[in-house]
Amino acid sequence: MISSLKIRRATIEDLPALRAIWDSMRLPSEALEKQLKEFQVAEMNGHVVGTIGIQFAGPAALLYCEGFSDFSVADAARELFWERVETLAANHGVFRIWTQENSPFWPRLGFQPANAEILKRLPEQWNTGEGKWLTLQLKDEDAVAAALENKFAGFMNLEKQQMANISEKAKTIRTAVTVIGFLIFFACMAVLIYWLTHGRAILPR
Repeated sequence: MISSLKIRRATIEDLPALRAIWDSMRLPSEALEKQLKEFQVAEMNGHVVGTIGIQFAGPAALLYCEGFSDFSVADAARELFWERVETLAANHGVFRIWTQENSPFWPRLGFQPANAEILKRLPEQWNTGEGKWLTLQLKDEDAVAAALENKFAGFMNLEKQQMANISEKAKTIRTAVTVIGFLIFFACMAVLIYWLTHGRAILPR
């Protein structure tokens, strides 16, 4: 039967089944209905048997309010949920995933308790000050930030070099124009002086 499990995004038609799951898990179903688009559902033989919410905030993702109507398929559904989470996280450029779900599945997957230093990275809108947080780092935020900083510094240096080259070329062009201007001026002065000194002899009598 588990082989028939499939994961998909929740739709409005799933609300009755989701309400039943949320109510059985003592979750705030009325509030969660407003966040329906954030939920994935596990479906088996045409029936919704599990669900989990996935919320994004910048480079962070939150897994929340998981629930099941049939816990015999919970871990199998979690495996499929995780595959979907990985895809969505990659699409959203997520560095770190957070959760307060207490199933042993998540620590087995690599989630670790967040210490005080790591908790500083928790997005403010999720920080209620309650419960213990587990987190999984998908990418090294500091390394990515350093790489971006180095790339930006290299870009700025390249820009400065290009501006210096342009300035040098402009300076060369200004010098050439100035020299040509002086040459034309002296040529005109030479013609004028020649005309003034020899002009009468040239004019017809």
